[in-house]
Amino acid sequence: MKRLLLTLLLISQVSFSGAEFDETLNLAKQGNVIAQHNLGIMYDRGEGVAQNDAEAVKWYRKAAIRGMEQAQVDLGVMYMRGQGMPKNDTEAVEWYRKAAVQGYAKAQYNLGIVYDRGLGVPENHIEAGKWYRKAAAQGHVKAQQNLGAMYADGDGVQKNKIRAYVWLSIAQASGDEKAVGNIDILKSDMSPDQIKQAQALVTECYESNFKNCE
Repeated sequence: MKRLLLTLLLISQVSFSGAEFDETLNLAKQGNVIAQHNLGIMYDRGEGVAQNDAEAVKWYRKAAIRGMEQAQVDLGVMYMRGQGMPKNDTEAVEWYRKAAVQGYAKAQYNLGIVYDRGLGVPENHIEAGKWYRKAAAQGHVKAQQNLGAMYADGDGVQKNKIRAYVWLSIAQASGDEKAVGNIDILKSDMSPDQIKQAQALVTECYESNFKNCE
């Protein structure tokens, strides 16, 4: 089954105007970690200031060193894309890992991706499944789709159609297009009793906030 094998791009959703730049810069220079990260975003996107990858990296790094998970992910992405510094997948993985061990779902998903593809680490589908599962349990839709596909194929995890159905069904309900196609393929290879059992587990998964899904 198809998995989503693209690393996340910069995923901060906030946007800024030129009027906010001076205030953000002042706060960042005072050591405000949120402002430091926001300043990185502004330079990265060219919002309120001329686009500058090197400055984006500088401010992402300041926030990342202080443990801000999203800044760690954004810095990792800059390393993986080679923006503002030489491309370094190994360094990218380390920044993803710093955020992932703090329980940050977006970083856990990125770690799943790098192990799935062998980017900066040896390819290891067991590790990929481990990190997808952690992110999936926090409601990360793309991780849910990828974990479901792994169960369907028996890739990195023991093949299990019911568990595959659960995760793909949940991702499908959130609008994931790959999950829609994958679950149709899966259902054609399941018995009515298996589908009934899987649907009951989907309900339990939702009711437990993704904790009792397997």
